[in-house]
Amino acid sequence: MSQTVDRALSILPLLAEGPADLGQVADRLGVHKSTALRLLRTLHEHGMVYRQSDQRYRLGARLIALAQEAMENLDIREIAHPHLVRLNEQCGHTVHLAVYEEDEVLYIDKVESRYPVRMYSRIGKPVAITVAAVAKLLLADIPEHERRVLAEKLDYPMYTARSTPNPDAFLKELAKVREQGWATDLGGHEESINCVAAPIRGADGRVVAAMSVSAPNVVVTADELLTLLPLVRRTADGISGEYSGRTSAKGTA
Repeated sequence: MSQTVDRALSILPLLAEGPADLGQVADRLGVHKSTALRLLRTLHEHGMVYRQSDQRYRLGARLIALAQEAMENLDIREIAHPHLVRLNEQCGHTVHLAVYEEDEVLYIDKVESRYPVRMYSRIGKPVAITVAAVAKLLLADIPEHERRVLAEKLDYPMYTARSTPNPDAFLKELAKVREQGWATDLGGHEESINCVAAPIRGADGRVVAAMSVSAPNVVVTADELLTLLPLVRRTADGISGEYSGRTSAKGTA
């Protein structure tokens, strides 16, 4: 029975590459055509594969619908939280998780610093969208036309001398972030607070969330905080792997 299940499941990655006929499926599995046909019929009955008019098979709508449903029901916060806690234990600084929803970037999780100086950010509160490192990562990933439209309608408050002053500067910063794959806020929102951030990606490679480490410069300098970037990126990659199904929770520990 386990061999039958294994063979049937092995058909799905093949069809993900594109439609295949019975002979191709049998060759890939290393079985007789009659065996491959039985497996394909079973998968077809459950909507996992579909037989086209040219007698080739492709992935079925039911499989695609199940995958979409599973993705929609994934809770990025639940998956990310243990990783954020471990990162906080390693570095001691405030760790945030943020998502982009309806033209706002919102914090959806936070692990407090172990140091006496605390940040005033709150879960559910929008971030300063034109300067926050997590916002830069999330907005850098949206299509270029949407980025330009959004940039033009945003306000650009000068929180500090390092704040983003206008749409052109913002778009230039987003292009840089998109290319390098990480972001910073070095005194752009508060003179005394620095932040480094990394993206969390789904199975399709798109950014679904962003996480960051923030600290006041009375605890660590900006240069010292930047040395944590490799650790932050590894943590984000671990969350991405678990969220997209590439790795298990155990495998990312």
